[in-house]
Amino acid sequence: MSLKVQLHDQTFHLHPSGACYWEQQDVILLADVHLGKSAHFRKHGMAVPSQADDNEYDKLNAVIAQFQPSRIWFLGDLFHSHQNAEWHFFEQWVRMQSIEIVLVMGNHDIISRNHFEALGVTTVDQIQIGTILLTHHPIEKQGVFNVAGHIHPAVKLTGVGRQRMKVPCYFCTEFGMILPAYGDFTGTYALKPKRGNRVFVCVEDEVFELS
Repeated sequence: MSLKVQLHDQTFHLHPSGACYWEQQDVILLADVHLGKSAHFRKHGMAVPSQADDNEYDKLNAVIAQFQPSRIWFLGDLFHSHQNAEWHFFEQWVRMQSIEIVLVMGNHDIISRNHFEALGVTTVDQIQIGTILLTHHPIEKQGVFNVAGHIHPAVKLTGVGRQRMKVPCYFCTEFGMILPAYGDFTGTYALKPKRGNRVFVCVEDEVFELS
C-alpha cells in the first residue's frame, strides 16, 4: 500500500517497492534498479539466483498497472554495468510499453546512450520542472527540491526486545528526497535522521512515516 504525502507543495505517492508516483506530473520516479547485477555477479562465480532480475520486471509492471502513469523516469543506475544477456529482456520490456521512458544517467550507466535512444528511451543528465530537480546523485541547492537516488537509503530500527533491523526508506531533508533503491539485489546504506528530517520506511507491503 502506497503512502500519499505532500512535499514541497507537490503530491507524491510512496510505494513500498521504492517507486514514487508524482501526481502533478503523472510520472513514476524510481532509482537504482541495477538490472543485470545478478548476471554480473554470477559471471564472477557468485551464487546468485537467476530469477533476481525477473522480479524487477514483475515489480515494474505491477507499479505501472497500479498508477497507470503517462511516463516513467529512472533516476540513474538502471543497469549495473556493461551490456549482458539482461539487455535482451530490457529491450522486450521497453517494446511492450506505451508510456514515455526517460533515464537520468547515473554513475553505473556506462552503456552507450545510443543504445537507449535506439529503443526510444530518452537519456538526460537531469530534469528540472519548476523548483523540482531530478538527479541521480543527491545535491543540496537552495531554491530547489531535489529528488535523487544513488545512496540506497535505509534506517536502523530497534524493537522492544532489542531486535535490530535495517529497512529501506525514503529519506527527506530540507533539500529534497532520496529514493530507496528499487532493485532487490542492491544493498542499503543506513542514514541517521537529524531533527527536521522526514523518514518514510518500507516494511513488507507498507510505507509509514517514522515519528
